[in-house]
Amino acid sequence: MVGFLIRRLVKNYENTGDPKVRRGYGAICGLTGIGINLLLFLCKLTAGLISGSLAVAADAFNNLSDAGASIVTLLGFRLGGRAPDRDHPFGHGRFEYVSGLLVSVAVLLMGVELLRTGIEKILAPSPVDAGAGVMVTLAVSIGLKLYMACYNRKYGELIGSSAMKATAVDSLSDCAATGTVLLSVIVGRYAGLSVDGWAGALVAVLIGFAGAKSFKETLDPLLGMAPDEALLRQVREIVNSHGEAIGIHDIIVHDYGPGRRMISLHVEVDGSRNIYELHDAVDAMERELAERLGCSAIIHMDPVDGGQSVDLRGEITRLLREQVDGGLSIHDLRVTPSGGLTLLSFDTAVPAALSGDPEALKARICRVVEENFEACRAETVIDFV
Repeated sequence: MVGFLIRRLVKNYENTGDPKVRRGYGAICGLTGIGINLLLFLCKLTAGLISGSLAVAADAFNNLSDAGASIVTLLGFRLGGRAPDRDHPFGHGRFEYVSGLLVSVAVLLMGVELLRTGIEKILAPSPVDAGAGVMVTLAVSIGLKLYMACYNRKYGELIGSSAMKATAVDSLSDCAATGTVLLSVIVGRYAGLSVDGWAGALVAVLIGFAGAKSFKETLDPLLGMAPDEALLRQVREIVNSHGEAIGIHDIIVHDYGPGRRMISLHVEVDGSRNIYELHDAVDAMERELAERLGCSAIIHMDPVDGGQSVDLRGEITRLLREQVDGGLSIHDLRVTPSGGLTLLSFDTAVPAALSGDPEALKARICRVVEENFEACRAETVIDFV
């Protein structure tokens, strides 16, 4: 149904990089979620009140919170799609992350409240009279929630929406929660065991875990997180496809919301070539990055000796990987005569996971280089990547 509505109502629906298309996807998925959750809330609340089951009523209010979360998500898409303005030159795309964060907080609060109620029911159990209608309602709810999880995950990944991905995770947790409630109803009806309070408490814990997971996933891009390795690989492939690029380093990705990325990097070029030709080549790299990755790109040009320096850089990198750590590499190599010695100055890219004292690592790197090259002095700057 959601796919049919998207194809009928969203113009150019295949162009998911267009902010208007993204808003269309978000609106249809969000409105569908609101409708399903409100329907489930009314059905489950009625079933819970009739049967006296806390677990069923708790599951109903979980659906109500989901409806509210869908409204917040819709608002996030609406605000996030606003064009850049004087005060926000990079647009408002992070509103989507904020909306996903609010959804997660709402889920966490609902989990805490349901856990409190479940504990009360454990301490003071009351009889539950759940018939076939309650069981059918819960079974249908599981099916609808699975459907919601599928379309939110599918279209969330298609348009790169963290809020929709968070909704998909929440829907899956709802399936587990409702399945637990259904099991408790069956046990209570046919085995005569009062497990309603325990089921309600378990539902609350499942909801809490889902909320905590979504909270982390939506908070990370707001705080600033390491770029995806697949994206870095694409950047390197695009830049290296231009023959003028000798080396690439210091890639930085700024995320201002879905479809609003800025990428900056340094590219090493042969300093003996015509500066105007190199400038045109770097401009071409920036244009291709913008066209293929949908981002703003800024490239700093580092001129190096295109002959000796390239070979020497490869040799130094090999030595450091063999004698220090396999993840090391160097860039910005400069070869300068200095007081009867050759000064080798360079930056060393070090994996962030490599522990230890940076100054001790720097001294070790310089010592390895000086021991393997005659009449030289080494200087390096550590770049954690």
